Amino acid sequence: MARQKHMVSLEEVLSAIEMAKEKVIADEVHSMTKMGVPKAMAYEMVVARFGQKVSSSELDSYEDAFDTGVADWSEL
Repeated sequence: MARQKHMVSLEEVLSAIEMAKEKVIADEVHSMTKMGVPKAMAYEMVVARFGQKVSSSELDSYEDAFDTGVADWSEL
């Protein structure tokens, strides 16, 4: 019985790698936010760890990095 080789295009491979990277980043951000780190700050830290550049449009979808809901630092 001859096995057929399934050919995968380069675009499909690159797309799969990109989707996996985004999933890992999202999981890391989720973990950090569970520990109390603001989403935007967590996103910046994770993206920096992966050597990615953060655009301002990407950060617009996240809350302000220093928006903790606390009026001032003395309340912490």
